[in-house]
Parts: sequence; structure tokens; C-alpha cells
Amino acid sequence: MNPDLAPRTGEKLYRRVQKLMGNRFELTILAEDEHRAATCLDAAVAEIQRIEAALTTFSDSSLTNQINAMAGVAPVQTSPEVYDLIVRSLRLSELTQGAFDISYGGVDKSLWNFDLHMKALPSPAVAKASVRLVNYRNVVLNPQDRSVFLREKGMRIGFGGIGKGYAAERSKAVLQKMGVKSGIVNAAGDLTAWGLQPNGEAWTIGIADPEAAHQPFSRLNITNMAVATSGNYEKYVVIDGKKYSHTINPKTGLPVTGVKSATIICPNAELADAMATPMMVMGVKVGLNLINQMKGIACVMIDDHNKVHCSDNIRLTV
Repeated sequence: MNPDLAPRTGEKLYRRVQKLMGNRFELTILAEDEHRAATCLDAAVAEIQRIEAALTTFSDSSLTNQINAMAGVAPVQTSPEVYDLIVRSLRLSELTQGAFDISYGGVDKSLWNFDLHMKALPSPAVAKASVRLVNYRNVVLNPQDRSVFLREKGMRIGFGGIGKGYAAERSKAVLQKMGVKSGIVNAAGDLTAWGLQPNGEAWTIGIADPEAAHQPFSRLNITNMAVATSGNYEKYVVIDGKKYSHTINPKTGLPVTGVKSATIICPNAELADAMATPMMVMGVKVGLNLINQMKGIACVMIDDHNKVHCSDNIRLTV
């Protein structure tokens, strides 16, 4: 065992569950006593709340909404943190050929309520029109003053596909800086784990079964690793007996089909979060082909026929 990962004698697990960024966050750390744990967890939660304030689309004062409000009008100067996150997001858009796109906020939400009242899909033409403002190439960056300009009026960016993973990664960094050697930050299923359990073993993580979301179909033992899953079991609608995922293909405006879930395993929670949804959009063949060309990242996908597909660098025991 690596002595740097080994839990200190007398440390116990302390857990906090809290709604943050509109989602259920669960933070678990090893600490010597309750007071120390509370101090560390307070700092981690404060970091997540700070990130939420910058990225949220539910507050007029957030940088995200300031950028959206000036779409088609003028650039908006941002903070180094938000600017760099947008830079990384656009790189991922290039990598995934637009399957990941932070400008998805411009989708016409009136078409997609995914509730019991939804009885039919929109026509392909209407769906395509609903995503006309989704185009990461129209997010213009100026590194000189760190400004961001959305070319089209009505364009909107949002960080729903990357924000939770980024927040998990940042809160982990805060905890590690405070000396927390071991823990898990679980941001509504997008999680990052480091160190070891009190018994000296790696953390055991379950991958949700799309047919029974609260039952794992497989487990992984991980440390210093992040896992994120995107699936059609989270939010969907059934039309004529067929389940349609809430994940919208930004090119067609229609729900993705062919993949029930995609799980990404890699060292960074931000990357895991950002890559899980594009795998749903790209599909098994194209998605796994991309993952197989990347270093340090693995993927498990379940198709509509419940067949499990893995990237070349993972062997899964189901």
C-alpha cells in the first residue's frame, strides 16, 4: 500500500448531503473527529456555492447570464475561472464534433417538457429549428481581455454538462489542500474519489443499471479517479411504447436513441462529466472509437438492446 494513501489511525468517515447547484451532492471524507470534519466540509460546500454563483443561469448577476443577456450585442468580460472553463468546453466541442456544446441553452424548451402530457415528438423540421442557435463556433473568445461574445441574438450558454464535475473537482482540491487524504465528492452521480477507505481498500463505485437506476449492474474499485454516467433512466418520456431520453442531439434537436447509458472513468471529474453525455449523442461505434484514441480515459456503454460495450482499456465483470 502506498503510505501516502493510507488512512491515519483513528480516522473515521464523515458524510454530508446537501442540495447544491440544483442537485444532490454527497461529500464523504476521512477525518480524526467531528469538528475537523465539519470545518473541512464547510469549506468544500462554500467552494461549490461559489462556483454555482458564477455559473448558474438562475441569477441575473451570474457571469453566465451576463454573457447570455448581451448575446448578439457585445462581448462580456469574465473572470479567469469562467473564461478558462469556456475555453476547455469549446475544446471538448471540437473533440466531440459538437456532441458536447455549452450553447445548448438556446434550445427551444417549449418542445421538451418530458412529462406525462408529452404524447408525440415534434417533426424533424420543427426539432431542427429548435436548435438553430446551438453552435459552439458562435462563441467568440478574446484572450486579451478574457471576454466572451455570443454572435447570435437569443443564444444562451449553460454549464449543465460540465459544471457539476468541475465543482466536484474544485471541492476535492479544497479538501486536499486542507489535508484531507481520502474522500469522495458525489455530485448527483458525477463523482471523484481519492485515497482509501478506513480499512485500507479502494472505494467501491457502482454503475447504475438503466433498467433499475438504483441497482448497480457492475462495480468498480477506484482511487484517485472520477466516474460520471449519463443515462435515459434519469428523465425520459414514453411515446408509443418507446422510451426517449431527455438528452437532445444538438444537431437534430431530437432525443438521442441507441444508447441507454454511458459511463466515463478517468482521473478528472470535469472531463468525466463533460464526456458522458456526448457518448450518448455519438453512439456506441463513434463514441468508443473516440475514447479509444484518448489516453487515461475509459468508457462503458449499454445500448438499447441491453448489450454492454467497453472501450479497449477496460475489462468489465458484470
